[in-house]
Amino acid sequence: MQLFRHILAALPVVALLDIAPLQAREIDHALGTTDVPEEPQRVVVLTNEGTEALLALGVVPVGAANSWNGDPWWDHITEQMGDAQPVGTESAVNLELVAALQPDLILGNAQRHEEIFPQLSAIAPTVMSAELRGDWQINFRLYADALGLKEEGAAAIADYEARVDTLSASLGDALKEKVSVIRFLPGQIRIYQLDSFSGVLLQDLGFDRPENQNVEDFAIRTGKESIPDMDGDRIFHFTYDTGDGEGDAVAEEVLNDPLWQSLSAVQAGRVHDVSDAIWNTAGGILAAQLMLDDIARIYGVE
Repeated sequence: MQLFRHILAALPVVALLDIAPLQAREIDHALGTTDVPEEPQRVVVLTNEGTEALLALGVVPVGAANSWNGDPWWDHITEQMGDAQPVGTESAVNLELVAALQPDLILGNAQRHEEIFPQLSAIAPTVMSAELRGDWQINFRLYADALGLKEEGAAAIADYEARVDTLSASLGDALKEKVSVIRFLPGQIRIYQLDSFSGVLLQDLGFDRPENQNVEDFAIRTGKESIPDMDGDRIFHFTYDTGDGEGDAVAEEVLNDPLWQSLSAVQAGRVHDVSDAIWNTAGGILAAQLMLDDIARIYGVE
């Protein structure tokens, strides 16, 4: 923190004047009201889903939180990120790196960054979404507004909704399937419910879910003993591994367990290994579009 103060003190007065907005707009957000530049030019974004929002709106951030698994970005956004600089993970933002980028707008999330909001606000106008949740559209609209791209944000959501409607119509009777969503992580398994990224999208499409997943909640955290509760007419599963192999080991153990092999979806050959980044962890509009691609491919529809 001492270094952070030195960096702020060392910034030339001219530089500080350059990034101060000549015109400003008031944005109400999770931690108050902030005056933001009319047309921000140097944006730092501190969540994975926020990064996807910027890219979808044609804005390349000068700095962004590292993708949870990536070097430093998810594969599906690497080319779009250009010269953006990583500033630490969502849960461990490097304030010195943020300050050095001289942003004119910072986008964060109160669930992750409430404690460092004062420090971020000392660097640049800072707007905070409230939560990281399954319904990515809530935060997306706030970020679009903060960027001065409210209309473009509404158009992007309208495009997504139109695609959902088209795909839903194409799926037809397939929507009657009770689809189960399972995630393997180091030391645990999760059975995902409606208030998750994949859960919201599946609900948007109109899919049915097994009874224990058709609940307005996030997930059931469990272990191998609950394998019978993971069944459905079709199962989608994905794995989060930090590179040490622990997540992959959990997945391998479950997928080779006789109980898993006895599930009706497994017996019918309706089990799909999908991307953790796309179906869960990236959490934004670009991942949502790619998840729709996956579903269209798996079901063989446009």
